[in-house]
Amino acid sequence: MTGSDRAGVDDPGSGRRLGVDVGSVRVGVALSDPSAFLATPLVTLARDEKGGSDLADLRRLAAEHDVVEIVVGLPRTLAGRHGPAAVAAEGYAAALAEQVAPIPVRLTDERLTTVTASRVLAERGVRGKKQRAVVDQAAAVEILQSWLDARARHLARSAETERAPGAKDGS
Repeated sequence: MTGSDRAGVDDPGSGRRLGVDVGSVRVGVALSDPSAFLATPLVTLARDEKGGSDLADLRRLAAEHDVVEIVVGLPRTLAGRHGPAAVAAEGYAAALAEQVAPIPVRLTDERLTTVTASRVLAERGVRGKKQRAVVDQAAAVEILQSWLDARARHLARSAETERAPGAKDGS
């Protein structure tokens, strides 16, 4: 993997981002707009631990959409620890980074994204099999939107810091 896992640090600039929610059965994928402002659901892939077809599909999607950065959710425990799911996500992100190099693959904390996505879908009347079909995409949207928002805050703070010295002397 490359660069920092903090949004906005080592930022590749404008362009689309993919958000990835890795599960043991499915992989939810979200895509940002070119200005990296809004995340939208893209697709749910079948997880293929043996053949790696899901990784190949992500490589194809990254190329097809001219992606400049990929954000993979890191499912830490509520206490912020690394459990088996986090270790699996780190392995997945490393394998993905090999597939899509030189596109940077970042990890971001995704605690409760699937719970939040499920709740939002239920509030909209999407339940049962219909919910399972899209919850991974919705979780990927949560992961990516959180990253995009943090990126925007970081870039705004950086721009503010660059302007601050001139503001101090009253100019």
